[in-house]
Amino acid sequence: MRSGIFCAGLGACSLQAAPGAGPVQETKVNIPWDWSGVIGTGQSLAVGDHGRPLKSTNQPYGNLKLSTGKLAWPIDPNDTNLAMAPLVEPVGRLAPGYPSSWPDNIAGETPHSAMANQISALVRAASGRDFIGVHGEVGENGQCMTFLKKNATRRGLNGRSYAAALIETTAIARLAKAAGKTYGVGAIILTHGECDAGNFNYENDLYSLWLDFNTDLPAITGQQQNALMIVSQQNSCNDRSASTLAQWKAGVDHAAGIVCSGPKYQYPSPDGIHLTADGYEQLGEKYGQIYYERVVLGRPWQPLQPAAIQREGARITVQYHVPAPPLVWETAFPAPHQSVAEWQQGRGFEVSTSGGRRVAIDSVSISGDAVIIACASDPGPNARVGYAMIGERARMSAPFGGTFRWGLLRDSDPFRGASSKKVQPNYGVAFEMTAP
Repeated sequence: MRSGIFCAGLGACSLQAAPGAGPVQETKVNIPWDWSGVIGTGQSLAVGDHGRPLKSTNQPYGNLKLSTGKLAWPIDPNDTNLAMAPLVEPVGRLAPGYPSSWPDNIAGETPHSAMANQISALVRAASGRDFIGVHGEVGENGQCMTFLKKNATRRGLNGRSYAAALIETTAIARLAKAAGKTYGVGAIILTHGECDAGNFNYENDLYSLWLDFNTDLPAITGQQQNALMIVSQQNSCNDRSASTLAQWKAGVDHAAGIVCSGPKYQYPSPDGIHLTADGYEQLGEKYGQIYYERVVLGRPWQPLQPAAIQREGARITVQYHVPAPPLVWETAFPAPHQSVAEWQQGRGFEVSTSGGRRVAIDSVSISGDAVIIACASDPGPNARVGYAMIGERARMSAPFGGTFRWGLLRDSDPFRGASSKKVQPNYGVAFEMTAP
């Protein structure tokens, strides 16, 4: 006899063995709605700048998006011209120029189709059940958090993003009800940070945005669970970027509601800032993997990130949380910091005294879940230890073509993207910490 799939209403499903069959590993999936929403926001990388030609032009799983037709802003969520459509790229209407805003805000391939298809593929493989994602993107190219937050100050076309997210959610909730479907928003994906590279209040801004969405969305959808915020790091703008650090720290300080997906330096980039269509596809697959782990399976997934640090003279130990051991060094990337004599041997790690003087690194080595940094001299108390926080004179070299800040540390995650078919390990987050 074969195993079967057993589901309890719209809640958890599990793959179980039929009577008399051999043991089957049980995978419980939490799918509280027929349609599971994802709201995207951010700036140019959120709307797919440089992501041409489009890749995701067919929908293999039944995932959906809201079609706004030719309706102009402001859109009434009760307008009968609004309809559901298959989720393909572009996820929304193409922007006629710059600046732009919803509903005419998309520049190219976004992470959305790949993310939705990744979740659907993982759910189907685990439980045999269909997963229908409903995605929308309200990002505004080139705009800081000032224009993405609730009650944003309007400037020309910009400042609509948050209001647009609520309009979309209201319209989809209405259409779901008319179709006899339940609907809730499972996640907000934020692909952002270049504009706010010098904003030292950025972590608070992220948390405030999460709080506002999780106040306003349940009032529309009636959902009981909070939407997870998935944030990726920007690795292009500013040395010791405040937003890069905040994007990691928000997932540490507010781990129940916000998670950092990791850096973006590993994805192909045409200009050191934006991604190619392949890069957006891979980013979407990583977002999808994290959604599946955190929202569908309820596991406390975290990125490859430092957990503790200690200094013993010239020896510094950085203990890591490793999603999929063992730690390894990436061999396909060029060595970072070749223009900085002190850090040429650091594989992306950076050490300075408390006063900011660079300390030479003799070697770095992996020891289990830790990285050992051997310095040429004792950096002293409260030394600064960073990773991929200081930019290069030139971006990662061809043929890869990544960003201006990168490192070589990664885990051994065998995860392979459903669309790209590429293996995607987790790369070390960019960080800076103090070594006592």
